[in-house]
Amino acid sequence: MAGSKSHLLSPRNQSGGHGRVNTRGVKTGIKSISALIFLAGSLILLWFVILSGITRTSPLRQTYFLRADTSGISGARDISQWTYFKVCGLDNLNCGPARPGLPLGDAWDTDAAGVPSELIGKHGGGTTSTTYWYMWRFGWVFYLIALFFETAAFFAGFLACISRLGAALSGFISMIALVFLTAAVSLMTATFVKMRNVFVDNNRNATLGRYAFGFSWGAWAALLISTILFCLARRSHTKDRYAHGTPRKSFGWGGPSRKSTGSRRSYDGRRVKEEYP
Repeated sequence: MAGSKSHLLSPRNQSGGHGRVNTRGVKTGIKSISALIFLAGSLILLWFVILSGITRTSPLRQTYFLRADTSGISGARDISQWTYFKVCGLDNLNCGPARPGLPLGDAWDTDAAGVPSELIGKHGGGTTSTTYWYMWRFGWVFYLIALFFETAAFFAGFLACISRLGAALSGFISMIALVFLTAAVSLMTATFVKMRNVFVDNNRNATLGRYAFGFSWGAWAALLISTILFCLARRSHTKDRYAHGTPRKSFGWGGPSRKSTGSRRSYDGRRVKEEYP
């Protein structure tokens, strides 16, 4: 009987559960840190898109949404490249002024001659059609909204490494950012694919910017992975609490309830009496 007692109370048995809990805690921390890394990557890629055309530093000078032959159009360059804030010439040189949500028709004059009829209209001072005016502007502003929520999720993500609430908050904010970024990238892709097709149909060369859309969809994929990891980290934090023997229902704001603690002690006492009469 004495041997049985010493076996039950030996440090090896007492520490076995804690070892498993510690291992699980390390895995939870890895998930949270990985989520932060992917989120940081998504933010960097978004900044590459937003700052395109601002400087000639690589990869910003290679980043544009669309390059098209606009020669012969009134007030337009021979080659126009549309970036987030500007319309530029070849290689993002000879750019116009930076404007928030600039009309796509900023590349040419008001009521310009030679513009494909699908692109020109009453918006933007008589430079842009209704379809492209709204598709571009909604996509443009959704990028900024997604950037805001991603930044908020990034700072909240540091709490995900230490608490279940932090992981839940980061996951929730990341989901909001993912919704807006999905809308932004989808709208921007649709806008410039349609615009490229219009130029091609009018016998003008036009190509999509592989850097801008590569960065945009890369940011979306990284944000998706980050959101999933934050949700998994939250789930792992919940499992850690149960592994410690502290399920949520037995806790108030100040710790385990007296009723729960008393019931456990009573149960342990009866168990000892039954095994060692």
